[in-house]
Amino acid sequence: MTPFRILPGIVLLMLLAGCEPESPVIKVNTPAPAFALDRLDGAGVRFPEQYRGQVVAIRFWADWCPYCRAEMTALEPVYRQFRDRGLAILAINVLQPPETVAPFVQQLGVSYDVLLDRQGEVTRRYQVMSLPVTFIVDRQGIVRGRFLGESTPEAFTQAIAGLL
Repeated sequence: MTPFRILPGIVLLMLLAGCEPESPVIKVNTPAPAFALDRLDGAGVRFPEQYRGQVVAIRFWADWCPYCRAEMTALEPVYRQFRDRGLAILAINVLQPPETVAPFVQQLGVSYDVLLDRQGEVTRRYQVMSLPVTFIVDRQGIVRGRFLGESTPEAFTQAIAGLL
């Protein structure tokens, strides 16, 4: 891996740390923080309002993340299997422009929602310090699990199964 592939990760950590006062840790069994972002297609999304009654996986990722590509692809069949039972995946891209995100997502062929966190505000609110990270939120908007790093389709399915 060249130093130039590592550089975006270092920059991300610096931007996420910022100069803001420390916010409370997002814990399992607490409400997921609300946010509003644009989808890759430009439509606005408001969480949790638009996803009430659904189980939501909130994923943070970037195209330079070595584990994000494989995980996004691996979760697509799980999403297709469970979306009719109330599963939503919100794949939040961290600090990348749409012209970088769009070809990457198109190449992967994912059908779940891709959101743009252009300023890193939601990423900071969720206290994401490395990628990928996934929060599992139940139908009432409560965080029920978190994956730090890459998850497998089997682990992801197990995490959502009891919530659907």
